[in-house]
Amino acid sequence: MCTNILANRSIWGCQLTELKRRVEVPPAALTWRFSKSSGPGGQHVNTSDSRVELICDLSQITAEPAVLERITRRFGNELRVAVSSQRSQLQNRKVAMERLINQLEKSAEVPHNRRPTKPTWSSVQKRLDHKRQASLRKNARRLKPEE
Repeated sequence: MCTNILANRSIWGCQLTELKRRVEVPPAALTWRFSKSSGPGGQHVNTSDSRVELICDLSQITAEPAVLERITRRFGNELRVAVSSQRSQLQNRKVAMERLINQLEKSAEVPHNRRPTKPTWSSVQKRLDHKRQASLRKNARRLKPEE
């Protein structure tokens, strides 16, 4: 479930301290909040705090400056993950941790720059031909002054 993890510390079934892109998240940077959840669970949902909100303080994580800058540009000072899809709090904790890891890894990746392409000669010719046809069509609609 928690893939691409290199460290040896485990939080709710997922190891977290060092991610694939050399992002270190200390356990002190994580804050867990629990509340009542809506959705599946019947009467059980009315009595248990199964909704999980995981807040990661991004000012406490350590990474290379470029990676840290990409992460903070995307998320700001904190990253919030809220999960209420499962009936049990433990399963929601695991899902929240996985989402946090995926979002941090995704934002740490170096974006690929798009190389602009030039339109082909034939596509330019088709566009110009279409413009000429439209111009002729509109000119034909004009009222001709009587001479």
